[in-house]
Amino acid sequence: MGEEKNKLKMKGYIFDLDGVIVDTAKFHFVAWKKIGEEFGFSLTHELNEQLKGVSRVDSLQKILHWAGVSVSDEKFNELATRKNEDYLSYVAQMNENDILPGVKTFLQKLRSEGKKIALGSASKNARLILEKTGIISLFDAIVDGNDVTKAKPDPEVFIIAAQKIGVKNEECVVFEDSEAGVQAAKTAGMKAIGIGSADVLHQADEVFADFEQVIQKGTL
Repeated sequence: MGEEKNKLKMKGYIFDLDGVIVDTAKFHFVAWKKIGEEFGFSLTHELNEQLKGVSRVDSLQKILHWAGVSVSDEKFNELATRKNEDYLSYVAQMNENDILPGVKTFLQKLRSEGKKIALGSASKNARLILEKTGIISLFDAIVDGNDVTKAKPDPEVFIIAAQKIGVKNEECVVFEDSEAGVQAAKTAGMKAIGIGSADVLHQADEVFADFEQVIQKGTL
């Protein structure tokens, strides 16, 4: 009975990247904070919550709005490029130790049970990060910022991910750390599991602090 209880129910498992598999959110925060400081604006951790799961262009627009400044298209592109270069300098130093607790064990459990695994992330650097951390081979499909035109909370990224692994939306579960990501999963008709704070992710079907807690439950 115990063995049966720990069987995972859904067929497709879709993961966000930042804040779910790895904590690259801290790299984004530092890089965006530097950009904001050029305009006399100090990005807070509270405001940074609104940038999670949001594209680079939309994030920069928010920061410029908060700073109360407008820039030319040329300057905008230069800022976006510089932020990404700064962020990538941190990513270049990543390794397996940057994988969040329980993630690799959970991915390996999914594979052992024959489940389909996909990444659904706004990051255009997703493949690089998965390679640096040594877990890219655990994914059946990767959908990132290069594959989508609509940012979360639009469900496009998750719908494409489900199509790529050949699983119906209602048979997929999504792991997210952002409000926008949870909304996107629910709009797609998928089960949404929040990784982080229940206060922030109250729209999720269930919320866990990390994947060690997910593994302990064992019945998703």
